[in-house]
Amino acid sequence: MENAKNKQIGFQLINIATEQFAIIQDAFDKSIKEITFSVNIDFGVNKEERVIASVVKIQFEQKKSTFLIIEISNHYNIEQSGWDEMNTDDKNKIIIPKGFATHLLVLTIGTLRGVLHAKTENTEFNQFVLPTLNISELIQSDIELTF
Repeated sequence: MENAKNKQIGFQLINIATEQFAIIQDAFDKSIKEITFSVNIDFGVNKEERVIASVVKIQFEQKKSTFLIIEISNHYNIEQSGWDEMNTDDKNKIIIPKGFATHLLVLTIGTLRGVLHAKTENTEFNQFVLPTLNISELIQSDIELTF
């Protein structure tokens, strides 16, 4: 895997999917000012199409009661040479280098911010903007995906 870590991997964004979006009006209390959020990330793979999916789910909460959920997946087609570099010897899994996985995740989080804005525009929920995140805390090593 040393080569994949040092080479640029060519890719193309081929699909954006809103996997989940919900506003739970009854769970939101305007008088409560303390808002927290949680971030979940995941990756998926389609071996036949050479596609990697980067998935981000955000939940906004007040007093542990979720009032806004959004989950976005970006699907990236990987160039053959990069795909070959990420393949392991047993051909049953790929290993996405940490730097490349981080790059895909940054793009997906940016997409999520845009979708969140578009879906909440002209509502009281448009005030909830995802702050900047330290992606290196979310991805601490290479990502291994099994077929």
